[in-house]
Amino acid sequence: MLQQLSCGFGALAFTALTAHKAAAAETNPLAPKPTHFAARAKRVIFLCMRGGPSHVDTFDYKPRLVADDGKPGRRPGSVWLAPKGKFAQHGKGGLWISDLFPNVAKHADALCLLRSMHTEVPAHPQAFLRLHTGTAQFVRPSLGAWTLYGLGTANENLPGFVTLTPPSGFGGAQNYGSAFLPAIHQGTRVGADNRPVAQAEVKNLKAPSAAEAQRLELELIQSFNREALRLDPRNAQIEGVIQSYELAFRMQSQMPAVMDLTKETAATQQLYGIGDRATEDFGRKCLLARRMVEAGVRFVEICHGNWDHHFNLSTTLRNSCTSVDKPIAGLLADLAARGMLKDTLVIWGGEFGRTPYAQGSDGRDHNHKGFTLWMAGGGVKGGHSHGATDEFGHEAVQDKVSIHDLHATILHLLGLDHERLTFPHAGRDFRLTDVHGEVLKTILA
Repeated sequence: MLQQLSCGFGALAFTALTAHKAAAAETNPLAPKPTHFAARAKRVIFLCMRGGPSHVDTFDYKPRLVADDGKPGRRPGSVWLAPKGKFAQHGKGGLWISDLFPNVAKHADALCLLRSMHTEVPAHPQAFLRLHTGTAQFVRPSLGAWTLYGLGTANENLPGFVTLTPPSGFGGAQNYGSAFLPAIHQGTRVGADNRPVAQAEVKNLKAPSAAEAQRLELELIQSFNREALRLDPRNAQIEGVIQSYELAFRMQSQMPAVMDLTKETAATQQLYGIGDRATEDFGRKCLLARRMVEAGVRFVEICHGNWDHHFNLSTTLRNSCTSVDKPIAGLLADLAARGMLKDTLVIWGGEFGRTPYAQGSDGRDHNHKGFTLWMAGGGVKGGHSHGATDEFGHEAVQDKVSIHDLHATILHLLGLDHERLTFPHAGRDFRLTDVHGEVLKTILA
């Protein structure tokens, strides 16, 4: 009896496998797609500094703050607070960068500073969601999901969108979710916030049985899933399960090797700051990101917190900068040495900036009216500064850049027209930038 059941199971699974191969040949939702026009960048690494890094202490030099340190500020009862770092000009473009980022400053000629960013509200959850999805009012697909939807994947054995140690708060999974886009476009989370990435793993990557047997078992399950989808074709959860099972099966062959940093030379690991307690964790994240994009992952986000420096700014800000400075410089140098920086868009920034006046005696409050974000590689103009805040760094006043403008520009660099990259949902076409967004053409190389 058991032998008959086994034979029946095998025959049924084999039939399901044959049917699946025929279906897979007809459609692949993650297959590479043609761009709307010639792309400058093929992939993105987003270095997300959760909490709102202070622009006036790092990349937005304001001599007036130095001169008026301790004098009454614009807010009643406040005083202006001088930058905690000393600024100097770097590179052929003479970009003003604080000594809190001495290693990144060495790559000034690769940086494009957007010094006139602004967003809607100075609250972390709303601003963080807006940075990632374009809105804080509705559940919408993330920037990474839109990128994967527009371009497809470069390696079907790896997820096209990976997020390293994202926060559980600040909007949580919405920041890397796919919302109404097909579920296969959502980000694959690796690790958790405030935990060393060295301990992170993608679970269930080790096959519990031989590949052939596992494939047969999976195809039997998938045949049931496909029948359920046939009966309920609008159920995105079923579709997501089918596609995620397939991706998980394929990942077993390549993902463990990609995440194995021991294959890197000691010199490369040292370049990223691995082995140094201060830079170990973020260095590992940056090296993982390089290995992932090199293997074909389309969009990698690295989250680092906490940059919410309300108090003890002199110490906490310097610690935060030190922990990421050498790894970021290592990432830029490594990408350039491998010939990848020219078509890899690296983005650094947070959801907003900090006030030029003090909070307490040694802190800065949230500031959504003006802050700095920078890009490198991927077709942007290096050694360039775009826009400006007022003389104190409080508000963007020249060539202002909204989050929609930022998203439109990122998609443009990837060869995607933000007005044409749409998805039908709830009776109309949706896009990442809603009905807004202007491409920053002056920053294009």
